[in-house]
Amino acid sequence: MARVCQVTGKKPITGNKVSHSNIKTKRRFLPNLQTKRYFLAEEDKWVTLKVSSEAIRTINKNGLYPVVKELRLAGVKI
Repeated sequence: MARVCQVTGKKPITGNKVSHSNIKTKRRFLPNLQTKRYFLAEEDKWVTLKVSSEAIRTINKNGLYPVVKELRLAGVKI
C-alpha cells in the first residue's frame, strides 16, 4: 500500500536536505501515517484506515461515519 492518507490524500513530497556547508541534496518528507482501526457503530463492524495525524483529528471532530460516507462518495472502498 502506498504512503498516502486515505482521508486527506497527503503523500510524500520532495525537498532539499541542506548540510552545514549549504550543500543541497534531494530528500523526501514523509507524512505522519498511522494504521488505525475504528469501530463503525452504524454498520456494526471494524474498519481499518491508513490515516495521517491530521486525519485522526478530523475524525475526532466530525465523527467517523460522516468521514467514511464522504470517502465512499469519492469512490474509496471501505
